[in-house]
Formats: sequence, structure tokens, C-alpha cells
Amino acid sequence: MNDTMKKVGVARKIERPNTKEFIYEIFEDFLEFHGDRLYADDGAIVGGIANFEGMPVTVIGIQKGHDLDENVKCNFGQPNPEGYRKALRLMKQAEKFKRPVITFINTAGAYCGIGAEERGQGEAIARNLMEMSNLRTPIISIFIGEGGSGGALALAVADNVWMLENGMFSVLSPEGFASILWRDPSRVDEAAALMKMTAKDLMKDHVVDRIFYEPQEGLENNLNFTTEQIKTALRETLGGLKSMPTEELLEKRYTRFRQYGEFSE
Repeated sequence: MNDTMKKVGVARKIERPNTKEFIYEIFEDFLEFHGDRLYADDGAIVGGIANFEGMPVTVIGIQKGHDLDENVKCNFGQPNPEGYRKALRLMKQAEKFKRPVITFINTAGAYCGIGAEERGQGEAIARNLMEMSNLRTPIISIFIGEGGSGGALALAVADNVWMLENGMFSVLSPEGFASILWRDPSRVDEAAALMKMTAKDLMKDHVVDRIFYEPQEGLENNLNFTTEQIKTALRETLGGLKSMPTEELLEKRYTRFRQYGEFSE
């Protein structure tokens, strides 16, 4: 197993802290909201309002569980379209009240079941991409584990994109890459290395703006080690983003994503 697949394994650990654990460590007075006002509440996405050192913020994230029962409730961190619509509802509310948006991402990808497709999975993701690109309030996205394809990108069109040391972000899983490209899932290590999906690779390609280190004993054993770094980064960043003229904020966000192709080899 190469270094990339080792990091993938760490990102997928069932013991790895989930979105709610990060929220409760970083923010105060979190009040969770439910439902998309169209179909249902999706347990795979949690969100609501909170305070960060006295500043009202909207926090949204993709939730995973630590055991089978928890994972069934949150669909193993694979959102349905109603989850993305709930997230968008909260983001538009944040825009109305001028609250910064902080998203936490940890998903293998959007749920690809028949029901999700019937209810407009692709449209829900595409709408989030469009709306986030023009959302008139600051957005910070943090990859705390897996980041799979459009299911992750639907919460990651942000002014700043941050990632934990063992986070990952890719168009699909290494297993899927090997199966599709070579029809040989045993080449998963080779696929992972080619995909440049780790925090270090993504930082080099300007996809990620900041990396947070994890404790040697494992994130699940010392979450505070990493959340203190996140708190410091939020203190350094939120004020500047909030004070930036809205049109400049949107222009910088647009430029950030348009320049990706310039860095590819």
C-alpha cells in the first residue's frame, strides 16, 4: 500500500470525528435546522446557525456515523437531493442575514440510488454550484475526510478551501478509477497515486488553500489538536472576508475556480 492509499484509509476510518463533533468543538450555541421544505429531511447533511467567538455563522456539513446504526441514519454520508436543497436553503438564509457560511465535507459521493435520481440529484448539485458561486456572503469549506466528486463539490464552491492533513478530494474513488480506466480494481494503489487526491497534491495545484495537521496518535484521540488550528485560521480569515466589498468577494471566488486549468500539467 502506497502513501496515498494509507491516507485514504485514514480518511475513511469509522472512528474519525464527524461533522457534528467538529461543530461542537469549534462553535458555540449550535442550533440545527431540518428539512428542505420540499420533500424531507436528509440525515446525511446537518446544518444550522452557531456562534464563532461572538460572530453569528451558518455551519453545514456532511455527516457520517461511527457504527452501523448511525451510518444508516445518515445514509453513510451520501446525501440525497433533499440534503443539498436543505444546505442551499441554509446558505440563502445566511446570505439574507449576512452570516458567513462554513461547510464541512466528508463523503464518498452523492447517493446514486434510483430515488435520488428521480428526485433530481444532478439538478440539486448543479444548482448548489451555481448558487454558491454567486452567494453574497463569505464561504469557507473544510475537507475533514473524504471528498468524492460532485457530492463534495456541491458544498465546496468557496472563497477559501481548507483540508485536514489526511483529507482527500477527487473525481471518484481510487477503486472506481482503476475499475473504469483499466478494468482492474487490483491496480488501486497505482490509481490513487495518479489521481493527485491528497492534501499535499491539492495544495500544490492550488485547489486547497490551507492544510491542518493531525495528531500522531490519531484525530479520534485528540480532536482539539486540529480544531485549535481551525479556530486560529477562522480568526485570521473571517474578518477580512466579511469586510471585503461583495463584488470583489464574488470576483475573487470566480477567479479562484476559473484558474484551475492554468495549474494542471
